[in-house]
Amino acid sequence: MTDHKERENLHSLPHSVWPAEALSQLENEGADSLGITLYELMLRAGGAAFEQVRQLWPEARHWLILCGHGNNGGDGYVIARLAQAAGFEVTLLACEGSKPLPEEAQTARDSWLEAGGVIHAADAAWPEHVDVIIDALLGTGLNRPPKAPYAPLIQLANQHAAPVFAVDIPSGLVASNGTTPGEVVNAAHTLTFIALKPGLITGKARDVVGQLHYHALGLESWLNGQTAPMARFDAAALGRWLKPRKPTAHKGDHGRLVVIGGDHGTAGAIRMAAEAALRTGAGLVRVLTHKDNIGPLLTARPELMVQELTTQTVRDGIEWADVIVVGPGLGQTDWSKKALKSVENAQKPMLWDADALNLLAISPDKRQNRVITPHPGEAARLLNVKTAEIESDRLHAARRLVKRYGGVVVLKGAGTIIASQADEMAFADVGNAGMASGGMGDVLSGIIGGLLGQKLSLYDAACAGCVIHGATADAVAARYGTRGMLATDLFSNLYLFVNPEMSNNKA
Repeated sequence: MTDHKERENLHSLPHSVWPAEALSQLENEGADSLGITLYELMLRAGGAAFEQVRQLWPEARHWLILCGHGNNGGDGYVIARLAQAAGFEVTLLACEGSKPLPEEAQTARDSWLEAGGVIHAADAAWPEHVDVIIDALLGTGLNRPPKAPYAPLIQLANQHAAPVFAVDIPSGLVASNGTTPGEVVNAAHTLTFIALKPGLITGKARDVVGQLHYHALGLESWLNGQTAPMARFDAAALGRWLKPRKPTAHKGDHGRLVVIGGDHGTAGAIRMAAEAALRTGAGLVRVLTHKDNIGPLLTARPELMVQELTTQTVRDGIEWADVIVVGPGLGQTDWSKKALKSVENAQKPMLWDADALNLLAISPDKRQNRVITPHPGEAARLLNVKTAEIESDRLHAARRLVKRYGGVVVLKGAGTIIASQADEMAFADVGNAGMASGGMGDVLSGIIGGLLGQKLSLYDAACAGCVIHGATADAVAARYGTRGMLATDLFSNLYLFVNPEMSNNKA
């Protein structure tokens, strides 16, 4: 189990993600490719939603359908007509607008009326008994808080005991970035059409989308010929990055990693990062840390090589290593700053996290051989803005971070975003609220560092690392729940996901 509602089958969701502003063009070109009208596409959407609702709630007899003044409302009229024709009791409330309905929505509305349907005002009293509520109020064009009559209807839907089914996207959720600027429908299920939108898989999406379903409306073949600008990755994608090892492999084939950090009192952070690298398959891991941490680290994990962090050991470690990870437990003392100064000009693949990012925010630089892994608070410091501004548009924030700091950026959070200087962007569609505990970021740093040592590119290592991290946490949550999950709980499950060829990896 996870803290958010489980998705029916993540493997049934596409791995392509399209920006919200591209959807209208996709619909038009997709319809043209099939030689059908946009109204026919609307009929397919309404039909798919009708069948999904009937499958989810086979005992539901009274459907309450809320229609907006746009094409999302048009889908609602189609659903209403089909439900009524199938013998269900239907109550439809519609929001009126100052402008005419779009042509397709108007046709759907007319068909509903011609079939004997009744349209009630948005402020009409709700029936005493409702089995399911269909949210067809606001679609993917929303970019501001819903106002009356939409906001009151959203509130009523959320307060009602009946489950809510959202058509394409929960009303009030911004399709472009996953923000919720005002009232938002809290759906039990959402069926989205043609393309996944970023707002369904990042930001506040998991709080309101419920179980996510997808229908291509017959455009599968055409969509497969299109190149989406963004990607969604889950555990099913791990085989693209991680291949079985050759029987003759030895530790020198899988990377030498130096992990730098762990000031006095923070041995745990550097230990978790270093062990995560080992558990991910790094060949050799050397830790450079405060001298007080050497004994505890060797006792806890004898497979690590541990030395006191000095100017000489940093110089030797960088020369020895294939990959550098710096930041976990580093602190922001003069000792910390001196250590980071010794690292910053290295030309080898690097990952900077935690206090390395806080120090980077003080003295910004741009380099292409580095992965940075900020959480929203660290991202805010790196961009000199408030955390709320980061969360108000996570995609934009990730792009700004790449532009300012170069390399690859991992913006952590629900629906972690990975962005590169080459304009690549992906979402790690894994993870759960149990990961909101100390040390999880240190484990992620070690995982990505370990993958870099196994010769993955910066971007691929970041994508694969985020998926491994979140999928492993999901496996732990499925067995024990989310509350009380520790970062080190991931270690005994990591092997399931760093070896995707294993038959028992069914994530």
